[in-house]
Amino acid sequence: STILPIKAFKDNYIWIIIRNHFAVIVDPGEAYQVINFIDNNGVEPEAILITHKHYDHIDGVKKLIDHYPDIIVYGPAKSKFDFHYKSVQENDILTTNKSKLKYKVIEIPGHTLDHVAYLDSELIFCGDTLFGCGCGRLFEGTPEQMFNSLQKIKDLNVTTKIYCGHEYTLNNIRFAMTEEVNNLDLSARYQRTLNQNVTLPTLLSEELATNPFLRASNSDEFKDIRGRKDAF
Repeated sequence: STILPIKAFKDNYIWIIIRNHFAVIVDPGEAYQVINFIDNNGVEPEAILITHKHYDHIDGVKKLIDHYPDIIVYGPAKSKFDFHYKSVQENDILTTNKSKLKYKVIEIPGHTLDHVAYLDSELIFCGDTLFGCGCGRLFEGTPEQMFNSLQKIKDLNVTTKIYCGHEYTLNNIRFAMTEEVNNLDLSARYQRTLNQNVTLPTLLSEELATNPFLRASNSDEFKDIRGRKDAF
């Protein structure tokens, strides 16, 4: 399958997974770019995957349902959406009918309490939990919850590709460099990222080497780093 980014709002990514001419859409905060993409590429939209309830990840859903009445929407069981959707929770296996895509669901609360991720052996769609060299703000969850959610991602295969919800990588690296002044992997990443328009997906191995939030050894340390990032 092919995975392509569609930019939305100022710095959001809507991810489109294409397999056998069918398309699965992750976190459509806006609809018109998705509809344009589908019209221009001759694919049939099959499903929508939602990671969490924030408007910039779901505001395009209703319009897409209107436009494509057969589309199936999957979203976290801990959300209450005002559109029809199939709820998914920890350890569910979701298989799409036509494209035959198969994802495992994990619950990763912290940024919000309803947050889930979709993963297979090669990749994870983690919404606003893990970013390139960063992590999401704690709008609802505790530092402990977010730390534990990041541990779940940390336990995946190091070759896992990370597909997240925003293009924040460069600013995140700038902050990380204030945390780890002598991290050579980090300064190399900074140089590389300066010329990149799209920095995602990133590899888990790269995050483990450079992302201060994944490098925190306990939730107190994580909480301190998150506090400094909030003030950065």
